[in-house]
Amino acid sequence: MEKSKLLTALRTEIRRRGYSYRTEQAYTNWVKRFVYFHELKHPNNMAAPEIVDSLNYLSTDKNVAASTQNQALCAIVFLYKHILEQPLDELKDLKRAKKPQKLPVVLTGGEAKRVLTRIIHEWMQNGDLYT
Repeated sequence: MEKSKLLTALRTEIRRRGYSYRTEQAYTNWVKRFVYFHELKHPNNMAAPEIVDSLNYLSTDKNVAASTQNQALCAIVFLYKHILEQPLDELKDLKRAKKPQKLPVVLTGGEAKRVLTRIIHEWMQNGDLYT
């Protein structure tokens, strides 16, 4: 199977810049997905609206994590800036994936008291906390 000139150029530029092999794999994958999402339309024939469509699909329909959508965005921006040498317009209407809220894991006062009471009780019985 013949490799795409676009993907070959992408890989070459990534390697020239000293990016990691995993970054090369990820960026290549995201560019492929972008092109397939638009039914094999060449990126030269697409612009900001198509980029926004594919990234919005990731966040709204696929419900990907914010970091996943950001990685896809970085790959596409890299493609347009360094390979196609086409400046991108502002990506209006881009719906950014939400970062999940991290809830703090804390004990209530009663839970903390029960844990400490249990530790003290074990210590008093055994004389050693580590047995």
